[in-house]
Amino acid sequence: MILLDTFKDTIFLKESSELQKQYLALTKLIEEYPNNEKLKEEYYNIKKGYQGENEIAYQLEKSNLGLYVLHDIHIEYENLKAQIDFIVVTKSYCYFIECKNLTGNITIDEKGDFIKEYTYNNKKIETGIPSPLRQVEAQRDVYKKIWNTRLSSNKIINNIKRLLAEDNFTTTHKVLVIAANNDTILNTKYAPLDIKYKVIKVDQLIRKLQYDLEHSNKEDWMSKKAMEKWANTFLNINIKKDIDYYQYYKNKYCNDFIPKEELKNKLIEFRKNRAKEIDKPAYYIFDNDELDKLVELTPKTLEELKQSKILTEIRLKMHGQAIIDEINKMINN
Repeated sequence: MILLDTFKDTIFLKESSELQKQYLALTKLIEEYPNNEKLKEEYYNIKKGYQGENEIAYQLEKSNLGLYVLHDIHIEYENLKAQIDFIVVTKSYCYFIECKNLTGNITIDEKGDFIKEYTYNNKKIETGIPSPLRQVEAQRDVYKKIWNTRLSSNKIINNIKRLLAEDNFTTTHKVLVIAANNDTILNTKYAPLDIKYKVIKVDQLIRKLQYDLEHSNKEDWMSKKAMEKWANTFLNINIKKDIDYYQYYKNKYCNDFIPKEELKNKLIEFRKNRAKEIDKPAYYIFDNDELDKLVELTPKTLEELKQSKILTEIRLKMHGQAIIDEINKMINN
């Protein structure tokens, strides 16, 4: 029982995330490979998610409710794994939060299905998407298995208390899906009641936590010490990741990618040296238009170069393999 509610701060027991590490690694790679379109696409997607999680963290930070927050928790039970974006412990409840930075507008129909609406080429398109609510419920279920195992091994708790605790699990361990994109319109008008208030926009998050707190039994409110103990149970089962995301994304997107300006300079140098060897003008090897096409297409085999029709038959026969060797030398270096 709380006689005087003085705890109003937000305490992050775990603030860093794998998403943050990915974002920083991709930011560095984008600077090194500014023309890599696949890398840019990955960076854009990660950036959206990172910004969405930052917005949730910001809202929690200024809540003035008294919270313990854990960001990006990874847990495992036997062959099951779960990654939880946020775990938030209040004086009454614990929340498993899934952050979704969705584009387009989202409607939840009477069956609880998620429908995404967006415009492409001036056409309105509707498509179903996997339910993020089921996703976060599955994450909670993995934790419940860990929780049940610990509960069963506690000899102090009798069978009646254990059954009561199990029945109360979903009440005390709530789930939320947060639409973090402020431009998204979230339509839950026809959503089932058990879903409607579990999927909210980021600017509704604090009001939701506050509403639940105000409508809970204040006689059961936890002390700051009890909240910290509860939050630490999640921190203690978190599995730390040790991934070099810079190297991971470099291997995935950049090992066979040559920055275009660097490739162009190398091919100009190659053309100059080869022209000198055969005592011919540089344009005999390939002219500037052909140079630009080589840089744009970056053929890696003689067959690719042949199919590109960049070079004439005679130039392909005389210099084609040497050009391909030069490009692949850059890739392998």
